[in-house]
Amino acid sequence: MTQPYIFKLATSPKEIKDYFDLRRAIFVEEQDVFEEDDLDDIDKTAYPIVAIETASDRVVGVVRIYETQPRLWYGGRLGTHPEFRRGWQIGKGLIHKAVTTANTWGCDRFLATVQLQNVRFFQRLHWESLKEITICDRPHHLMEADLNFYPAAIELCPSLLWQSHKVS
Repeated sequence: MTQPYIFKLATSPKEIKDYFDLRRAIFVEEQDVFEEDDLDDIDKTAYPIVAIETASDRVVGVVRIYETQPRLWYGGRLGTHPEFRRGWQIGKGLIHKAVTTANTWGCDRFLATVQLQNVRFFQRLHWESLKEITICDRPHHLMEADLNFYPAAIELCPSLLWQSHKVS
């Protein structure tokens, strides 16, 4: 039986374009978190991860992972296309792929800033809230994944092929 979604590092030009397009649609157009675009300096070194609907080959979810200091990784810009938000399956798959990938690459701690409305969802996935913070005038929690629930996999660390996408 074919899985409805594939969770993978975005590596092709189309996957990378679709990744950034979906992020913009979610965080700029839908949520108004950012005014014009959501690109930042982190995108220069972050690894984009996508959820692809297998039936249509369409990118329907996004997240990025990045290392801020040796063995300390973060996830960010987690989002799911509005038509695919039922059941949290895509968000759960993206979180699993993000944390297990970083764990494979030598992660000792995996953190994320999580919008307030999503904190309980993360807690059910074995994350702990460390503190409440404000980002872009919105309440968030700094959260940490319990790496015991996200075992290392076999994901090889690719070169940053997508750096050709201009990030200003």
